[in-house]
Amino acid sequence: MKNNLNLGKKKNKISKILIIVIIILQILTASYISCMLVFYGPFPIVREMIVGTAMSSYKHQYIAKMFLNDSQISQILGAGVISMENAVQKISDIDINNYNDNNIERYDINGSKFKGYLLIIKNPLRVKVGYSNQLTNQGERTSDIAKDHNAIAAINGGGFQDKSSSGNLWAGTGAYPDGFVFSRGRIIYQGISDTKSVDVVALDSKGKMIIGSHSINDLKKLKVTEAVNFGPPLIINGRAIFKGDGGQGITARTAIGQRKDGAILLLVVDGRRINMPGATLHDLQKIMLDYKAFNASNLDGGSSSTMYFKGNVINDPCNPLGERTIATALYVES
Repeated sequence: MKNNLNLGKKKNKISKILIIVIIILQILTASYISCMLVFYGPFPIVREMIVGTAMSSYKHQYIAKMFLNDSQISQILGAGVISMENAVQKISDIDINNYNDNNIERYDINGSKFKGYLLIIKNPLRVKVGYSNQLTNQGERTSDIAKDHNAIAAINGGGFQDKSSSGNLWAGTGAYPDGFVFSRGRIIYQGISDTKSVDVVALDSKGKMIIGSHSINDLKKLKVTEAVNFGPPLIINGRAIFKGDGGQGITARTAIGQRKDGAILLLVVDGRRINMPGATLHDLQKIMLDYKAFNASNLDGGSSSTMYFKGNVINDPCNPLGERTIATALYVES
């Protein structure tokens, strides 16, 4: 009798395990089918949004790369770009008349799916590139980079690699900048050749902003003093670069712009929350156009997006631990 009871218990246990396994298999199958529909089904808008959002963050790029190759991803990301042929910046059109104006204007921007913060820096020469004081070893928070320079304001800057000094990826340090870093007329870090062109955000010796694809040699000829590697451009010569949503999804974002009078626009948009998913590149572009930007560019976004102003971080970074460590920031001298 006892053996029959034990046998019955074993059968019940096996049945429960089988049911659980079947449920898990059904969930995995449904998830796989859903992913295939997203990436290969008749939903291009959804596909562009998912791929763009995933690729906007180093930590989540695997979501797209599991299902698409690099060529397919590039094609999707480029779907919303208006042709930039002949879109050469007219730096001479920037007529700076604010060198003696040290005022900073702040605007809070409330969108249907994001909250943004915009600072307008009248004197562009006050904007500098800061960087971690332990570059290639450990990143530093935006607010700490600002405090290192006694800055009144700062936003996160260019791209970076999450790897340790031993080369291990995804170490979370934010210690290695992408491309290069110019600060106060010196090359602080160089990870690419002098001739390789990449998207940049730079300021020359007169405070005029240079964006788009340039090499280190180009920047030297243009007498650039401050520069980080990131993009893409949002506005060139007052002309919008993106149609649709820009093809890079929705997330927390950071951007920089310059008006014709030389004033610098610093923008951070919160996102990656259920009730506040964030902004598209088109959203950034529209905000910059609304505030009269003549040139503007995207900067690193996602969990890096941070704005520091007058001693406090005024946005709500989406990193679970608050501000994350990064390689570079753009700060405003006091």
